Amino acid sequence: MPTALLPDFDERTTSFDFTRFIGERPWLDFVNSDRSVRDRGQLGDAMNAFDSYVSWLSAARVLDAERAEAMLRRAQQQPTAASAALHEARRLRNVLRSLAEQSGIPHGRAEETAISEINRILGRSAGSRRVESGSDGGFVRSFVTVGDVFAGLLVPVIESAADALVQGDLPRIHRCANPHCNRVFFDASRNGKRRWCDMATCGNRAKAARHRQKIRTPVVI
Repeated sequence: MPTALLPDFDERTTSFDFTRFIGERPWLDFVNSDRSVRDRGQLGDAMNAFDSYVSWLSAARVLDAERAEAMLRRAQQQPTAASAALHEARRLRNVLRSLAEQSGIPHGRAEETAISEINRILGRSAGSRRVESGSDGGFVRSFVTVGDVFAGLLVPVIESAADALVQGDLPRIHRCANPHCNRVFFDASRNGKRRWCDMATCGNRAKAARHRQKIRTPVVI
C-alpha cells in the first residue's frame, strides 16, 4: 500500500492497548507485543520487564491470577532466572516475528529456525495440561509446569505457533497494510483479503486519509 494514502498517520499519537488482541492466534498476539504500549509518548515493548511480561501472559489468559502472583514471587526469589526467562521470551518473539512476516516463503530459513526453536521449547518443558474454569464463567486450557517453572511459561504460545505450521495457517498470516504498523494477524476472512490489523485504528485512519485526499484533489473537467 502506498505511504501517500496515510499522510496524517503518526505513531506517536496512536496507542495500541496490549490487552486488546487482534492477531487471532496467541503466537501472533505474542509477536505484536513488541510495540503495543505507550511509554513517554512512544509505542514501547509490553515486555520491558519481567512483571510486565507476566501481565501480558495474564491478559492473554496463559496464566491465571493465582499463578501470575506465584510467578512474581518466584521472580523475587530467583531474579537471575527471571531475567533469563524474559530474555528468552524476547528472543523467541523475534524468531516468531520472522516466521510471521516471511510466511509466504515455504521452507525458508525463518521457518526452519522457528521449527528448531519450537521443538527445543516443547522438548525441555515438562508439565501437565488441564481444563479449568475461567473468570468469565467459561473454560480455559492451562499448562502447569513441573520443575523449572520459568521454562514452561511460553508453552501455550509455542504450541499455538506449532499448530499454525501443522495446520497450514502460514499463507493466511499477513502484516498490516499500514506501512507504519508492524502488527501481524491471521486472516480468517472468507476471501482472504483482510488488510488491516484493526479497523478501529489503522483501518479507520486509512479511510479518513483517503477521504481527506479526495476532498483536497481538484476535479479536472
